[in-house]
Amino acid sequence: MSQLAPRTESFGAGDQSWLGSRHGTDVAKTATLNPSAWSAKTSDGRIKSGEPFAVVSDLAVPYNSAGSNGTDVISGFILTDQSVTGSANVSFPAVWTGRILRSKLPSTVPADAKTAGLFVLEA
Repeated sequence: MSQLAPRTESFGAGDQSWLGSRHGTDVAKTATLNPSAWSAKTSDGRIKSGEPFAVVSDLAVPYNSAGSNGTDVISGFILTDQSVTGSANVSFPAVWTGRILRSKLPSTVPADAKTAGLFVLEA
């Protein structure tokens, strides 16, 4: 189920200073998340650009370096701020390749993080 109810919002792409290059931004993939899995990462109804995610059962879930069952493998990063209202799944643009500046991400990612994408993780 997706969020197809009409609504009007006005906000930008968010803080994208975590992008170390433009590489990957022009080929962003569409991914889907379940808002209930992201409640700890949601602030003012939004998930921030740059949040790392893992994929479990075809849904993006927050990356957890100490997790298991796939949550400890970064599959990508949320490219733009995402509005989350209600409980319906949300489709979003995901960066799956490129240069990522770990120090600029909204959540901590260790230097030795496991990744499923083609990332260069820099300090």
